[in-house]
Amino acid sequence: MKKEIKQKLLKFNTLRRIVQFLSFIFFSAIIFNLGSLPLLLPVLWTWGIEPNAMGDAFTALQLMLYDAFFPWLAIASFLIIGMLLGKSLCGWVCPFGFIQDLIGFIKRKKMEISPRTHESMIYIKYAVLGITLFVSITFSVSEVMGTSRGYEGALGVFIKAPFTTLSPAETLFAALPKMVLDFSRALSQIPFLEALSGVSNLPPLFWVQLSIMIGVLVFSAYVPRGWCKYFCPHGAIMAVMNRFSFLGLRRDLVKCVKGECRLCVEACPMNVRILDLPWEKFSDPECTYCLTCVDVCPDKAIKIKYP
Repeated sequence: MKKEIKQKLLKFNTLRRIVQFLSFIFFSAIIFNLGSLPLLLPVLWTWGIEPNAMGDAFTALQLMLYDAFFPWLAIASFLIIGMLLGKSLCGWVCPFGFIQDLIGFIKRKKMEISPRTHESMIYIKYAVLGITLFVSITFSVSEVMGTSRGYEGALGVFIKAPFTTLSPAETLFAALPKMVLDFSRALSQIPFLEALSGVSNLPPLFWVQLSIMIGVLVFSAYVPRGWCKYFCPHGAIMAVMNRFSFLGLRRDLVKCVKGECRLCVEACPMNVRILDLPWEKFSDPECTYCLTCVDVCPDKAIKIKYP
């Protein structure tokens, strides 16, 4: 019994859960009263709470383009983290990724998505990225040229940060807590029914945001890391950077019983075809380096390789 407990505690997955939890706590600067820090990370977080310990690099990119500034700091974040650590922050640090992992415990039996469907769906996140960048960049150009008024009027609330406006992370970490806080404050001043009527009169955009968030979380309960695999623009950018990352994995051909065991492939939450990749070093665009494959391999054939 003690041996089994020790083996579980020594797994990378246990360490990853601890790092995820501590990262989530640290991201909430209110707890430590740290105030804002000039640090951008390529993870899905929110700019809607004050103070904010960390910045979401993709939201920063959108906001800087809105102000007609070149987003060098956000781009630097993607490039530096991508080169040094690949997509590992998605698996170890991202707060929304942590929430998805927690929700994954709710439903044990997962939905099986065919390889063909999976291969098609992974391109959705690139479409989300492309649409967001198109809106932000074209608006920035129109602002420099002095023709942005009509563009801004047409897109309304979506013009400042097109993706972040509908981001499930923004709804979960900022919009909902604000709504609960406003409701509790209203209860201290007006009757319950009157406070409740104020909630029911929330703008239509909020209900759209809430619907998207609920849909994403339910989907993640059935499909492990469903948002990360198919919809996240951060994941799209970091997937490109993953190809050039110093970080990778190596599969020992002597220890790996490729023809008899597929445990690593079956356990991978990102559906990476590990056994079809080069054994010397592989850094698949979808891999988040969660190291689940390392944990489940009975022959310890998969190891971290850096650089």
